[in-house]
Amino acid sequence: MIALTPKPPYYAVIFTSLRTEGDHGYGDMAGKMVALAAAQPGFLGVESAREDLGITVSYWDSLESISRWKQHADHTLARDRGREIWYQSFKVRICKVERDYGFESAD
Repeated sequence: MIALTPKPPYYAVIFTSLRTEGDHGYGDMAGKMVALAAAQPGFLGVESAREDLGITVSYWDSLESISRWKQHADHTLARDRGREIWYQSFKVRICKVERDYGFESAD
């Protein structure tokens, strides 16, 4: 599902990852993190896709909201488990969205 974001400017956190083999509780934790992020002040939406490469983009109203999310105790725990168990590698990129536009079929 494409996130319904407000008029720019806002921020995007792009999390790109390569997973290790097996689930090892990853699916449950990923669902918990999306629900927890959605409950945080400043959260605007999320989009995620996974094949061999996983990409999750979360949208936020400010850099302060992103910083608070990064420091959230449960998020920190999940990040530590990711480094220990779930990820071969990952990269985080934080961007300011200056412009957005789209298309939606009339069908």
